[in-house]
Amino acid sequence: MLSRLGASALSRASWQSAAATGRLVRQLATEADSHDDFKPKYAAPAPAGTVEEQIKQAIAADKVHVFMKGTPATPQCGFSRTACIVLQAYGVKFGATNVLADAAMREGIKKFTSWPTIPQVFVNGEFIGGCDILMGMHESGELEKVLKPVRDAQGGAAP
Repeated sequence: MLSRLGASALSRASWQSAAATGRLVRQLATEADSHDDFKPKYAAPAPAGTVEEQIKQAIAADKVHVFMKGTPATPQCGFSRTACIVLQAYGVKFGATNVLADAAMREGIKKFTSWPTIPQVFVNGEFIGGCDILMGMHESGELEKVLKPVRDAQGGAAP
């Protein structure tokens, strides 16, 4: 068993090692002579001015739309997964945009809503909130009131 002093030193060494590794990765990723295989890869950003239009189109196309990390079939984040599970439990069909596929979209949706986290849920064109807000609405019964008209219009059955 490690003494308290030994555990503290080990923890400090681990933190310093992690920080040094992070600095090295950032340095290598930005060096001009770094090999392309080791540079970060990002999807090409959308042309300027179109991200907001894409967001508005996505929101208008679906009664319920989620900007999330991953897809409903393969969420890449626990919060995005939870949002999908909650919406599916209410029997509503929803569209989704994978913000991991486009860095400009990921930053654009945050700017559009002035909300810092993903996922972001829209119902009837109105921003509802993220996973925490969705869960709070579910627990209070408010989400049923918001989603029932959507589900009825879609011809879905009550959960």
